Amino acid sequence: MMLAKYSETMSGANIDYYEQNAEEFFASTVMVDMATLHSRFLAKIPPGGHILDAGCGSGRDAKAFSKLGFRVTAFDGAPSLARLASQHLGQNVSVRKFADIDEVACYDGVWACASLLHLPLCAVPDAIGRLWIALKPGGCLYFSFKYGTGERHRNGRTFTDADEAIVLNWLGSLAGLAKREIWNTKDQRPERAEEW
Repeated sequence: MMLAKYSETMSGANIDYYEQNAEEFFASTVMVDMATLHSRFLAKIPPGGHILDAGCGSGRDAKAFSKLGFRVTAFDGAPSLARLASQHLGQNVSVRKFADIDEVACYDGVWACASLLHLPLCAVPDAIGRLWIALKPGGCLYFSFKYGTGERHRNGRTFTDADEAIVLNWLGSLAGLAKREIWNTKDQRPERAEEW
């Protein structure tokens, strides 16, 4: 019971942050060039496949996938960001949380770029499991975390960081996992030096 309350508090604080800073966050992320990461992910998705952008933020990635001919469903936990992403993408972006994901075998790919990291550490395995179940057999799940370990609070947001050992632990419970790739990258925003 205490863990559930803790999770709701952390998630609520992050949603409040994005509600208060939606315009600024949108403007600072919508034009970031993610083509290198996109191509690595999209190489594993069939042409015209259905992609879930889970925690889509500005809708930048969902729009890129849509322009390349993929069918995209997107959601975000912050209503103001979902509204901005809907406008940018030109389609509805629903307001959902990872705990709301209950689809089974619906998507060819799931893209959770810099979104799961706002969950508390104890909630990440459940969210990954839900995303995994939402994938069709043979589908591809992408997620990213800032490199490190543990939880931290920075500039009004809470983050969970992960390294290879943590990720491998999370992946260990996924039934039918055929292949995994883990790699490190620098932040795609030129002014940031963080590692992902």
